[in-house]
Amino acid sequence: MNVGTLLPFGAGPVKPALFLMIVVHAWLCVQLSSRALDWRLGQAERPVRLLLAVAGYSAAALATLLALRGTAVRDEDFGVLLLAVSGFGLGAVAMGLRTARHGVRAVLGTVGGTVVVALLAGKGWAVALLCAAGVTAMGSLFTCAYLLSAWMVSVVWELDAAREAQTRLAVAEERLRFGRDMHDVMGRNLAVIALKSELAVQLAERGRPEAIAQMTEVQRIARESQREVRDVVRGYREANLHTELDGARSVLAAAGIDCRIEEAATGAALPAEVQSALGWVVREATTNVLRHGDARRCTVRLSVRERGSEALLTVENDGVPDPAADAAAGEPTRPGTGLAGLRERLVALDGTLEAGAVAGGCFRLTVRVPLPKAGAAAGAGTGAGAGAGAVTSPVPGVVSPSAPLPSPSPSVSALDDEMAL
Repeated sequence: MNVGTLLPFGAGPVKPALFLMIVVHAWLCVQLSSRALDWRLGQAERPVRLLLAVAGYSAAALATLLALRGTAVRDEDFGVLLLAVSGFGLGAVAMGLRTARHGVRAVLGTVGGTVVVALLAGKGWAVALLCAAGVTAMGSLFTCAYLLSAWMVSVVWELDAAREAQTRLAVAEERLRFGRDMHDVMGRNLAVIALKSELAVQLAERGRPEAIAQMTEVQRIARESQREVRDVVRGYREANLHTELDGARSVLAAAGIDCRIEEAATGAALPAEVQSALGWVVREATTNVLRHGDARRCTVRLSVRERGSEALLTVENDGVPDPAADAAAGEPTRPGTGLAGLRERLVALDGTLEAGAVAGGCFRLTVRVPLPKAGAAAGAGTGAGAGAGAVTSPVPGVVSPSAPLPSPSPSVSALDDEMAL
């Protein structure tokens, strides 16, 4: 439609008013479309009042066009205006309807009204049906565009929400990893430092020169802990089962605890991830033997059961933890995070962990980890060095150092025996 025909220079007030009516109708349709889109996306309430306003305004506009036909509205422009008002109005109203049944009613009502207006304007059935088809097409086009826009916006929002959730999960996972690894790394090292510091104090009070050697060892462990903390921060920390077993043997021996390592898994090569998980278990178990109870004996058994389909690790000691003694020593009486951390490591391998007191006044930690067929069928195994499967420890997990602690010198062992007495 030529706007110039509606607003010729020097025209009377009727034509500008007609043009303003069309502009207001278009503005209402745009507002309804925007509000309906927000409603469809769950960002706003259903614009019922605006929907009724657009429907009523469209009906009034059609009546106005019919009344002004032949005067302010030329016959050649009437059909275009009729199609624009009916089509845009139907499309906007359809966006705010709840169900398809309501949409069908809106289409039938709008098309019927358009046909009636066209017939009253003397356009004949051919033009009336053509206008009805055009209104239906425009309404359908608007509805499809609206639904497509709503779907695309919802998909974009879901993608943004998924990215944000993924970022939060990554941060939370990294925090859990850092906290778990920090606990594992520092747990045993701090226990050994406390043990050797106490021994050094006793030796110094007796004027024994071996106190210097003990404090030198404390210094070495502290520096090793610093390096391990840096590895944890960088995410490079891994455990080696063979190293952890050697470290457990030397640390427990230095504390006057008889430690036996029984390895029956030398005939199968254990996967690296199983080895690492078992290494963490051995370290945590060693830490808890030192911290809790009054153990004199500790046995670590590693084996592959059921034709190489499962790795089994047990750690058993005769010092059942005493909650009252732990509380008196300042240890927390609630369950620690080490055992939970070990279970988290084993979940990724479909492994299980069981810990508790058994007959004979002993505490046993049992870990079972299924082995992949390829790993179980592999030939020469490195035993504890290559193997790892399930991790077990009497108490929540502690991390093992990268390098085994050296076996105590004969003089230090003798002093340990003396202190044990």
